Amino acid sequence: MATPASNPQATLDLPDLAATCRLARALAIRARRGDVIALEGDLGAGKTTMARFFIAALGVDEEVASPTFSLVQRYAPPDCGAPVWHFDFYRLSAADEAFELGIEEAFAEGISLIEWPERLPGVLPDERLVLGLAHGAGEGERRAVLSGQLGGCGAARLARDVALLSFLEGAGWGEAPVMPLAGDASFRSYCRVGQGARSAIVMDAPPAREDVRPFIAMADWLRGIGLSSPKILASDPQNGFLLLEDLGDGLFARLIAAGQPPGEEALYRAAVEVLAHLQRRQPPAGLPLHDAAVLLDGVRLFTEWFLPAVSGAAAGDDLEASFIAAWRAALGALPALDPVVALRDYHAENLLWLDDRAGLARVGLLDFQDASLGSPAYDLVSLLQDARRDVAPALEAAMIEHFLSLRPELDPAGFRTAYALLGAQRNTRIIGVFTRLWRRDGKAGYLSLIPRVWGLLARDLAHPALAPLRAWFDHYCPPARRRAPSVKETPQA
Repeated sequence: MATPASNPQATLDLPDLAATCRLARALAIRARRGDVIALEGDLGAGKTTMARFFIAALGVDEEVASPTFSLVQRYAPPDCGAPVWHFDFYRLSAADEAFELGIEEAFAEGISLIEWPERLPGVLPDERLVLGLAHGAGEGERRAVLSGQLGGCGAARLARDVALLSFLEGAGWGEAPVMPLAGDASFRSYCRVGQGARSAIVMDAPPAREDVRPFIAMADWLRGIGLSSPKILASDPQNGFLLLEDLGDGLFARLIAAGQPPGEEALYRAAVEVLAHLQRRQPPAGLPLHDAAVLLDGVRLFTEWFLPAVSGAAAGDDLEASFIAAWRAALGALPALDPVVALRDYHAENLLWLDDRAGLARVGLLDFQDASLGSPAYDLVSLLQDARRDVAPALEAAMIEHFLSLRPELDPAGFRTAYALLGAQRNTRIIGVFTRLWRRDGKAGYLSLIPRVWGLLARDLAHPALAPLRAWFDHYCPPARRRAPSVKETPQA
């Protein structure tokens, strides 16, 4: 089977028609205008069956006829936004005939399913999905080999989608519509299943990269103390799938940007009150410590990823040693505050306003699987020094005061020192993380957030207790380097 060069493959065994249908549905979920699916395989391998299942999965309820003699059939799925062109080139005399059949229009305006694509040498676009089908070992069995991409997704992602659909079938949601949602900086991905009154969210966390069990445990604990984490409707920890209660789309960040009620200050006040509430509760057993060793490990990302990206050279041993020494000294002087549950990623993109609930339960909580035992200042810094949106300094100051009024047992001066130091640590780490997301994972969009994080870091370093750290940054990372790396910059080894 001919495949686009340098594309990893995924192999799937299809024991029955249900499995074939599941694969077709997974492809239909991702397909979009301009996509090309090249269906390869011998006579009787199941290419036309796959095409029929795919077209039906897009909502076409008419009979899907084989285009063996007409060479092409065109369909208009009701909810797809692009026509589907089904080509069968078994009887094609010459590749030029494909242009007379409208293949250029199909490539530009539709989704193209092509049987016998080998009859079109040099015609197919490089960016396509090749789906090779072959007979399996048993009666009615097939084997599918995927390479290339579809809807911006590679073969491994598409194979993962098939496993996701199998999970949904086992959970009783097999017929529900599936809509992929925007991803985040992790290896997790999400989709919404169902519609209207019956909907849920699927968390897809590849087991080699993520473990969903901490999320399950923390979700249960949070609900047990009266807070609104999503209920777990179904789970498959071994394969990394969770079906979660759908808490809606009322993200704090979205409501604030749209100027919708209850308003920015009310939202932040509610979030601060949730923090004070959970910090007064007995932590669940088994949480890891978010201690000085973890904090020190986090800032190493700055010299590992950011400094090489803006200087053009790897950080030398002397620079690295001085950086770690400065941070070790600073963290060693961190005010001693009793450790509390720290959710670790507590900000306006991970908080939802649930208007139909009351009290603290109005704040929906997401992304808490990395919870640990840490300083009571850490999550407040995460909330008020947000890498993704500006929080006015006056609002930040007011919310710190509100938090301290809810935690009167804390020493205000020591807390403010811890807030500045942990803010500096967190923002230093984030600058490294965002650079790594660009360099390692190809997510260049995070670079645009780095200037804001530098502004937050500068405010933290202005605290008198952080003067030695400020001196290190002034010497080794002067203002000219405090910027987002350019996508054209390539650090040297």
